[in-house]
Amino acid sequence: MITTEPAKLTHNEVIKDAIPTLAGNIAATMASGTDQFSADDQQFTKFHGIYQQDDRDLRKTQKKFIMMIRGRIPGGIMTPAQWLTFDDLASTYGNNTLRITTRQSIQFHGVVMAGLGPLIKKINDCLLSTLAACGDVNRNITASPTPAQTTARVAMMADVHRVVAALAPQTKSYHAIWLDGVQLNLDDPANKDFVDPLYGKTYLPRKFKASFVLPPNNDMDVFTNDLGFIAIVEKGQLVGYNLAVGGGMGRTHGNVTTYPRLADVIGFFKPQHIVDIAKAVLTVHRDFGDRTDRKHARLKYVVAERGVDFVRSEIEQRVGFKLEPARAYQFTTTNDAYGWHKAVDGTNFLTLFVETGRIKDTDKARQKTALRRIAEQFGNIEFRLTANQNVLLANVSDADQPAINALLTEHGVRTENQASLLHGNSMACPALPTCGLALAESERMLPGLVDRIEKLCSDLGLGTEEIVIRSTGCPNGCARPYTAEIGFVGKAPGRYQLWLGGNASGTRLNKLFKEVIKEAELETELRPLFARFATERMPSERFGDWCDRAVLKEQPTAAN
Repeated sequence: MITTEPAKLTHNEVIKDAIPTLAGNIAATMASGTDQFSADDQQFTKFHGIYQQDDRDLRKTQKKFIMMIRGRIPGGIMTPAQWLTFDDLASTYGNNTLRITTRQSIQFHGVVMAGLGPLIKKINDCLLSTLAACGDVNRNITASPTPAQTTARVAMMADVHRVVAALAPQTKSYHAIWLDGVQLNLDDPANKDFVDPLYGKTYLPRKFKASFVLPPNNDMDVFTNDLGFIAIVEKGQLVGYNLAVGGGMGRTHGNVTTYPRLADVIGFFKPQHIVDIAKAVLTVHRDFGDRTDRKHARLKYVVAERGVDFVRSEIEQRVGFKLEPARAYQFTTTNDAYGWHKAVDGTNFLTLFVETGRIKDTDKARQKTALRRIAEQFGNIEFRLTANQNVLLANVSDADQPAINALLTEHGVRTENQASLLHGNSMACPALPTCGLALAESERMLPGLVDRIEKLCSDLGLGTEEIVIRSTGCPNGCARPYTAEIGFVGKAPGRYQLWLGGNASGTRLNKLFKEVIKEAELETELRPLFARFATERMPSERFGDWCDRAVLKEQPTAAN
């Protein structure tokens, strides 16, 4: 008789089962005086919002271990006091910069082991956290930050916080390690046999991302999430959400079983069911995700391979009711609205461009200091991080607006004409020198690359074109390159894949156009495309739409 051996679980599944509190030996390691965590503990620290890295610029002479710490900031909303705490921590323990993520959070870079405990404790002291900012759990939940469109955003944000609380892991190890400084006794049966009431003993097969978005602006790129809530507003009231399931950006070079995917809209439900729906989608991932191959473990593969009908049926069984047909909506853009604007409640808000999400002081503009001064002097405003890596200052009164303008001007920070069309629509992941997965530069490369593309466009009479350009140093897609009109994905130092054909509303994936191009040969690759676009485009047609219509249909299917 032939028997089939069950597929072997990944090592991550084994260690989660062995230490379900996620405590590892983290506290003991920090107390030992070493500068690094063990391989297994590096997996556990991710659940606590920490990635162990090293400065790859220094590898030839020394290996300096540093930590990246990511805050969990629901909806990207911070008080001035919280902003000041993060600013202080970046200066005291990090590299004196605040790095805004594409999930409306802030990362600290360059933190050494000795600074790890104090930094995370102070984040918690200001009533934010790092728990579940990384790891095989629901990550930071994102939500549209712009307050201009409808008062329904207030109701949506209440739902955001309900879902944040419902999907938070319940392990007591986070409090023990970072607030009490205690290493949990892993032999204690209460710890050894801990089972999270939602996630179970071994949590999720991989990460899980959720987002709320308010049409017509798809500023969250909602379809790139495992779980998306598209707010449906009628007569100014939030009446419910269209449910989107199964998106994700990550892939692996040369592995055709991995691919980017946009979520499917599978129905509509009313706001009172938001928590039950969120838990149902998450537990579908928990129960059906691939625990034998982490590259194939995202919810998007469950949806793609088992089908939308299967997933919808599973969700409906878990919540105990049928989803209604999806309601009409429209997305027009994924952009942030730069500059000053009037909010629906009569207050003002200002969106400030942050080049590649890195808030810092330079010779030209002291953006970090300027934002600190604003936080110190204007206690009633709200700092909101955007999914495009920018900062929005909300709830600004008419009386305070001139003073904020003057303060920003004093520090060289502009409020109008902040960035060119191409820079203002660009985004990059950090990549080198800190990310251990990076194959090529991204953040340090992209601004200069955009300058070169601008010159090329200007030479061809396309200087007024708005094009969404995104870059990542590896194929994992942290800066969402696969929905950009032009996407650069690192393959090796100085070499990138070229992806073309996304659209302005974030509702279409682009396609691989060139397997490898050298950064130095960018103009050679793009010049003939832009020249054709200038002469062949239809009236008002964007570059991504033209590529999808005219170029990619001519292109043979490229290798993964």
